Amino acid sequence: MTELEIHQAAAWTEIGLGVVIGFVLLFITAPYGRYGRGGWGPEVSNRVGWIIMEVPACLGFAAIYLMGDLKAELVPLVLLGMWQLHYVFRTFVFPFLIRDSGKTMPLSVALIAVVFNTLNAYVNARWIGHLSSYEDSWLTDPRFLIGALLFCVGMTINHRADATLRNLRKPGETGYKIPQGRLYKRISCPNYAGELLEWIGWAIATWSLAGVAFAVFSAGNLVPRALKHHRWYQEKFPDYPAERKALIPFVL
Repeated sequence: MTELEIHQAAAWTEIGLGVVIGFVLLFITAPYGRYGRGGWGPEVSNRVGWIIMEVPACLGFAAIYLMGDLKAELVPLVLLGMWQLHYVFRTFVFPFLIRDSGKTMPLSVALIAVVFNTLNAYVNARWIGHLSSYEDSWLTDPRFLIGALLFCVGMTINHRADATLRNLRKPGETGYKIPQGRLYKRISCPNYAGELLEWIGWAIATWSLAGVAFAVFSAGNLVPRALKHHRWYQEKFPDYPAERKALIPFVL
């Protein structure tokens, strides 16, 4: 098999995993965050767990990219910058913004995420850094411009929604509250909606099977999680706004 054939097989594997995991997560809730529970082996702090999970997507991606023949080309460098704009924050900034408060997650969950993020890093970094064939004019192509816009809008939504969640409780407070404001008026999980929009934008901006693979896997992970969050809010808060949807305003 050629490397392109191996790469395509890896991308289709990622798509298949996204579909399967999306179906499984409709019935089994991943045991971290508010759904943390025992029985999944040793645990680490949420902060350490997040860093472990995301390092392959940040540093691993960069290492794979730098091994490619296209690493100095303009379009791959721009795409690398977009990717790292998300993952440097997610790996080295976000874990230190969350209020850890002694919360933990199973190490097994973090390691499962490492496996996926390593596969995803290979599929996307190898595509843009070695296997693609973008001309410099791609940066003015409507597909790139629309994708990059969706990526940036999604990232902004994601960051603002996460900030709203972090600021729900005053120092020393515990428990959960109903988030309010901005997209929280319409949906329960704008943080997930924003992240999903990012990777749909990435798929369009790269116009690649690799980008589609990540968008599909993201949907498989985030859509069931958003639905679970929405039901959790409704069960926990009798006065939860009835007009809110889970992930897409007025739709889902």
